Amino acid sequence: MSSKIPNTVIGAVAAVIGDNYSHSKLNTLFMESGAPGNEPEGNRVDKCSSWLKRCNNDKSIDALEVLGAVIQEYMAQEPSSVFNGTVSSKITAGQERIQKALGKNQLSYRTNGYITLAGSRPISKTLEDYLKSGDFSSIEKEFERAVEHINSDPHASITAACSIIEAALKFYIETFINSDMPSSLNVKNLWKVVQDHLKLNDDPILADDQHRVLKGISSIIDGVGAFRSHIGSAHGRGSNPPSIVVAEARLVVNAAHTIVVFVMEVLHAQKT
Repeated sequence: MSSKIPNTVIGAVAAVIGDNYSHSKLNTLFMESGAPGNEPEGNRVDKCSSWLKRCNNDKSIDALEVLGAVIQEYMAQEPSSVFNGTVSSKITAGQERIQKALGKNQLSYRTNGYITLAGSRPISKTLEDYLKSGDFSSIEKEFERAVEHINSDPHASITAACSIIEAALKFYIETFINSDMPSSLNVKNLWKVVQDHLKLNDDPILADDQHRVLKGISSIIDGVGAFRSHIGSAHGRGSNPPSIVVAEARLVVNAAHTIVVFVMEVLHAQKT
């Protein structure tokens, strides 16, 4: 399968993304997503279309990877959110338009900016694949992607870090716990299910110590989820999002990284 972006997908994405971002935001978004060259001329829709077509024409670029990164923030918006001043019904309609265009070309969008073949293997490995294989180096790269944006967009970095925790906890539940997912799939509720299942060192001398550590992890996860809701990119920022300094965003991302590595180590130790 070609890694080029189909024209119908370019048209849908350009129309939706171009309608929801300013010129300056589009420039930053495409450049950070790996699109080549300087900003194209034209209105916002034409700019998006031209940049995506340029990705198709550059053999050194994985055009679908760039596409996934470009639409990641928009596709992460929840139905109840307000995104860039846009009401939720319009957000949902835009997301559906993009998914429909992808579906017509046997493609689909997956969490964290991955474009995959619908009903078949991923075009590139997804976060779920890395979790299943215990590929720690690729998980590190996922967090590196979050860290890369801390200076320019700490909100998006927090969103990415929380999404990685959610993916790790969901995979743990699917792999080891014979129960349904919680009705609300926020990171706090997912952790409650996993925490009750964890079997660590059974030495009674350490039981109280472990309880304190796990209680601290619960507090961190709750905090990361709250940060994502209040300041992250996934729930819409409005025109005046709460300010956050880079050090605070880095703390959240690093805390998320520690928790995911812990869950992966416990998970793969149990599998073996």
